[in-house]
Amino acid sequence: MIEGHGDEGTARTAAAIEAFMAGREGSSRVALRPLTRHDQDEFVELVRASADLHHPWMSLPATPEAFQSYLGRFDHATAQSLLICVRGTGAIAGLVNINSIIRGRLQSASLGYAAFTPAAGRGYMSEGLRLVLHYAFEQLRLHRLEAQIQPGNHASLKLVERLGFRKEGFSPELLFIDGGWRDHERWAVTAGMIGITSWDPHPTLPVR
Repeated sequence: MIEGHGDEGTARTAAAIEAFMAGREGSSRVALRPLTRHDQDEFVELVRASADLHHPWMSLPATPEAFQSYLGRFDHATAQSLLICVRGTGAIAGLVNINSIIRGRLQSASLGYAAFTPAAGRGYMSEGLRLVLHYAFEQLRLHRLEAQIQPGNHASLKLVERLGFRKEGFSPELLFIDGGWRDHERWAVTAGMIGITSWDPHPTLPVR
């Protein structure tokens, strides 16, 4: 078991990812694992190195104190933070957060994601996010994933479109980012849209 902050939840997520990744070792150049307290120094360094890439679309923790506060947001029941790591080296190439997990009739979550400069532009983010979609649908047994993207973030828009998301609408002043309320396009994908048509429903899904 991983020691430190969020031990039990982190261990559960790590086990779920391990089960999901079994048999997929040769299908992707990247692997997934949960963000942990041990990633603090590397993560903060990557965030600082990627400031120009992320601004003005997002703000990630750039100090140890901010990292610890950020890590505390992920309880592994309603939110998980997953790292996309390059196979062979283990280098962190990107981050995908599965936020606002809602069960019951919705079985939905919201995605946030970011690439890091040293590995950006090599296709790792596409491969990693595709893995996260399948993990969320197959392992977490969610039905729907949403992404809110600023209209000017063309790279992110192309990424979700390439992975099968559909544009569902436009929300003015949806999220507070970089000191102001920013407009966002709303994109979403369901399990069936990427060919996952049969899986065990989550126990919280009503029978009718």
